[in-house]
Amino acid sequence: MTKPVILCIDDDPQVLRAIARDLKERYRTTYQVLSAATGAEALELLAELRKTGRAVALLLSDHRMPDLNGVQFLDQARQLFPEAQRVLLTGYADTEAAIKAINEVQLHYYLLKPWDPPEEKLYPVLDDLLEAWQFTHTAELVGLKLIGHPFSPKAHALKDFLSGNLVPYRWLEYQTSAAAQELVALNGLDPLQLPVLFFEDGSYLLSPGIGEVAAKIGLHATAGADLYDVIIIGAGPAGLAAAVYGASEGLKTLLIDKRAPGGQAGTSSRIENYLGFPAGLSGGELAQRATVQATRLGAEFLIPQEVGHIALQNGYKILHLLDGTQLTTKSVVVTTGVDYRKLDVPGVHDFTGAGVYYGAATTEASACRGQDVYITGGGNSAGQAAMYLSQVARSVIILIRGESLAATMSAYLIEQIRTTPNITIRGFTEVVAGAGTDRLTHLTLRNSRTGQQQTVPAPTLFVFIGAKPFTDWLPAEVLKNPHGFVLTGRDVQLQPDFRQRWRLPREPHLLETSVPGIFAAGDVRAGAMARVASATGEGATAISFVHRYLAEV
Repeated sequence: MTKPVILCIDDDPQVLRAIARDLKERYRTTYQVLSAATGAEALELLAELRKTGRAVALLLSDHRMPDLNGVQFLDQARQLFPEAQRVLLTGYADTEAAIKAINEVQLHYYLLKPWDPPEEKLYPVLDDLLEAWQFTHTAELVGLKLIGHPFSPKAHALKDFLSGNLVPYRWLEYQTSAAAQELVALNGLDPLQLPVLFFEDGSYLLSPGIGEVAAKIGLHATAGADLYDVIIIGAGPAGLAAAVYGASEGLKTLLIDKRAPGGQAGTSSRIENYLGFPAGLSGGELAQRATVQATRLGAEFLIPQEVGHIALQNGYKILHLLDGTQLTTKSVVVTTGVDYRKLDVPGVHDFTGAGVYYGAATTEASACRGQDVYITGGGNSAGQAAMYLSQVARSVIILIRGESLAATMSAYLIEQIRTTPNITIRGFTEVVAGAGTDRLTHLTLRNSRTGQQQTVPAPTLFVFIGAKPFTDWLPAEVLKNPHGFVLTGRDVQLQPDFRQRWRLPREPHLLETSVPGIFAAGDVRAGAMARVASATGEGATAISFVHRYLAEV
């Protein structure tokens, strides 16, 4: 296959030769490095690359150029290659312009001149950016192909599972793809039985369940040991952090999740306030990096698997999985996080996966191309989804119950939404009904101030109206607050029957539940801060208390 392109632009011939030389030295085996002396020349080159179907992975532009400065060039270039990583090469005096460009043109990084030695100041940054590009690049795939009907709940579940587990695949709509129709016909399949998942070796699974797909693609659904030091339940940021620290510190560590790494954060199209990533990163990227890190350090993963309940036996915790398997561990860290709260209005539930989606902006964005998309909810997840969908949808309408987003959304997202022309906000508006036949076609909206109702055409609704903890499966011995969040540490001690429940001479550790040796971290815990950074911190901290507990038993 033709190599993806790295394009560098600088009007200083000496600087251009130097940066091109360093780029070729590092990346020539995987990428084709091209150069241009002006922004106009570079745009002409990009136009030709687009005509021939070439992929552009990275644009590295000097800021001070006579015809177009670097920010102006990158702004125009992203119209041609929106997936390309955009890097500004600048002097110290221009750093303010570079930081401003992060928001204005979604700049991914800026580098200060000189970049010598490149091994320290150039390659590590570009390595990360190119890895991120490879993760999101939608190249023609020779591997998995998923064929199905649009707005199919089962197809949506498969897409959500594959993308959540970072499995690359190509989605083909049966009605519009000649290649899909040919594959279905050649294999003698009934279109009414779709979806079908084709594998690279030509085999396929017709209308498969998640378990069948997981087994076929090699995900581990059985444990490799009889006894673990710690089992972590839930692979969101808190669970992944606990797995990294547990494995790195020598504990026999197992992580279980019923869907995919990343949890609710893994569905975020962009997390822009995570420390150390000035241009942000997607939830999928974060989950991928953490999964690779935990695996390298020795943690085991069981995905997809679900814990039905936990039994307590002589200090050990016996986990009963829904498939009938039992696992034994000395300690447990519960990091099951929260589920998106369902929109309980007439008609909407009928179209879940068929026009109504919960936290699935990245999975279903392609189906929204050229459409009017509705989002209900005013938190950061809703804002991130709106920004992501605005790249493909004709318009994005955010419905909120209040007057503005100021009380519920981060300022940086509010500013981005304000400056995005195809996003509008409708205040004091809520969804009161959905309608359609085999998929959503209309929504009924109500103005909470006037009581006036309006029915609007709406092929797609994304719901972000808060979350509830996933804790119903926990044993009764694990105390929760009235909202279902797990009590830990000091909150356990404040319960009236604490002394009758807690039989140890010591007090519960900071993240320990009312059952010794069972800990909770992240959003599932009462009093937790709903931030990715705080969840990862709690996951790591929980392991330190696991060590203390294991030293006692």
